[in-house]
Amino acid sequence: MLHGTSVGEATHGPAREAITLGRVQPSDLTTIRTLSALTVHPEGRDVLFAVSRPDVEDNRYRTSLWRQPLADGAADGPARRLTRGTRDGSPAYSPDGSRIAFLRAGEDGPPQLHVIPADGGDARRLTEHKLGVGGFAWSPDGTAIAYAARLPEEGRYGTDEKVKPDQEAPRLIEHSAYLADGLGYVLDRPSKIFVVDLAGLAEDDGEDAEELPQSTQLTTGAGDDRSPVWLSADRVGFIASRDRRGTWRPDTLVSDLCSVDLRGKGFRRHTDGTGSVGSAHVAGDGSVVYGVGGLGESGQDFVARNPVLRRLTAVPKDAKADGRSAGEALTDPETDHLACPPALGVGGTLVAAFETRGDTVVRDVDTGQVLLDGSVSVSAVAVGGGVVAAVAGTRTSYSELFVAPVGEQLAPVTDFGRHLRGRAAPIEPEELETTANDGYPVHGWLFRPTGKAPRKGGHPVVLMIHGGPYTQYSGNLFDEAQVLAGAGYAVVMGNPRGGSGYGATHGRAVKEAIGTVDVADLTALLDHALTLPGLDATRVGVQGGSYGGLMTTWLVAHTDRFTAAISERAVNAWDSFAGTSDIGWFFGDEYVGAFAHEQSPLTWADNITTPTMVIHSERDFRCPLEQGQRLFSRLRRNGVPTRLLVFPGEGHELTRSGQPRHRVQRFEHILDWWAEHLA
Repeated sequence: MLHGTSVGEATHGPAREAITLGRVQPSDLTTIRTLSALTVHPEGRDVLFAVSRPDVEDNRYRTSLWRQPLADGAADGPARRLTRGTRDGSPAYSPDGSRIAFLRAGEDGPPQLHVIPADGGDARRLTEHKLGVGGFAWSPDGTAIAYAARLPEEGRYGTDEKVKPDQEAPRLIEHSAYLADGLGYVLDRPSKIFVVDLAGLAEDDGEDAEELPQSTQLTTGAGDDRSPVWLSADRVGFIASRDRRGTWRPDTLVSDLCSVDLRGKGFRRHTDGTGSVGSAHVAGDGSVVYGVGGLGESGQDFVARNPVLRRLTAVPKDAKADGRSAGEALTDPETDHLACPPALGVGGTLVAAFETRGDTVVRDVDTGQVLLDGSVSVSAVAVGGGVVAAVAGTRTSYSELFVAPVGEQLAPVTDFGRHLRGRAAPIEPEELETTANDGYPVHGWLFRPTGKAPRKGGHPVVLMIHGGPYTQYSGNLFDEAQVLAGAGYAVVMGNPRGGSGYGATHGRAVKEAIGTVDVADLTALLDHALTLPGLDATRVGVQGGSYGGLMTTWLVAHTDRFTAAISERAVNAWDSFAGTSDIGWFFGDEYVGAFAHEQSPLTWADNITTPTMVIHSERDFRCPLEQGQRLFSRLRRNGVPTRLLVFPGEGHELTRSGQPRHRVQRFEHILDWWAEHLA
């Protein structure tokens, strides 16, 4: 139930000031609007994007395509909904701007590739794959689309209606990388590249057209081929782990930009086989930019190695030519940490977003010009028709569209944040800066509850710790901090060593040193916050997920200063993590190395006396359920007040993309725990 007065979407201006708004509550999750998947019309007429919202009542996400009209690179009227589907996403304009390709899923089916005339009409379905379609790309002439789709092994994943999931044949596993969080087993459903021919597609064929256009499978064999791009009119590129001959390389972090011709022949590997290529982007003139992360001498030392954008020196037209090249480096591996994939315009304009001190900077990579700066968290960028577009969260909105002509400063053109502001007033943070005991600078934020502090002692405090660890917290709108602050808790959160946004050296400081400098930074940040007025230093909780859950368990095992704790989807023991996590075969080796025992929180768990709630999900393949079960069991054995909250059907991303109903229920359990121990 919402608290305070609700105002409609049309309430603007001074009239709002007379209305008393409530604080952010768990039920306000339904007000979140998330923008994604930008595409700019080739002539700069408009920007298309997907808008997603949680539907708690039906327990699903509703996603549709929207259009923002533009004139001279600025908004020309309000954004309006383009499609009426409830699971539409990933729009992409054809090169001439006449068609829009996108992914549409039924209420319970997987996403399939669709195309719709740009000026309106019925959408035409192009594919029917049992497990749906992933990434896709238009051909240069707009007559075909290359796409990726997973192919299930016969007899699995519903390919035989007579065989139920628990009746499938056993899996004979011979490789370390056989699981993926959010997906499950992967070796028996590899991703392959296809091309669908649109040359004979009738404009009046709609969703119910009887025949699908012809698709041709270009890649075969084991291993994933993903993220298709057109390197030329007759050559399709993709990202894969393959050697020079095209043979799949299992159990490696190395991936390359590869390609085949339209017959699926003439395999080439265009990058040098030493790094991890994450994405590739092609300009109208045929130039290629790709992002690649270094892996060190071990071939798996990924820790805080920022992907470097490189421009491919050449895409050979001769089938016999050797196209392998490291390419020209365009970004700095120490300072430039990509916040999202970059965008490459038809004219070669390269735009990228980089994390910096909890915020994001959008930059023209070639000129160095900053196009967007300040308190923003950018999640997508696009370039087209002389226009740059970005999606960014702000202090008062989870997600807005920013646009500007190339070379000018991006400005917001939407106001989806009104859905929340009409019901609850977001709390803006106070910036915190201090130093650790070794003199290292520490940066973070305090979200202080609105209204007067309680008479005795001040507001109770929760130290919140991010996951990753190579990621960053921001002072921008964040549901976790808003809900806790709305319930009366002062939230302290920051970016200790190990996180991103402060340089790769900052991130690598915890390599084989977890529980050292990160603890020093978190302790310093909390100590500094507790010197501020209105905070109660006698009622302090600690909460975190993933790496943040690890640090939560670690802290309560090494100090009794916390009144209570919530350790969520944590790594608590590196030994079993190595044998159960989808990334366990390499992740622990690089982060803790030979110190797995010493740097496992479970090693020190017998020291814990702090009441601790353990939260985990049944299908978390990143930090498997046993990590939480082992901690809960140890605490129960030792008589420590504890509870285990387990979510069925959820993976590691519960807090960000889990079932809406589960996300609300999670908040309710967390607030109940803090009310019991900190109120």
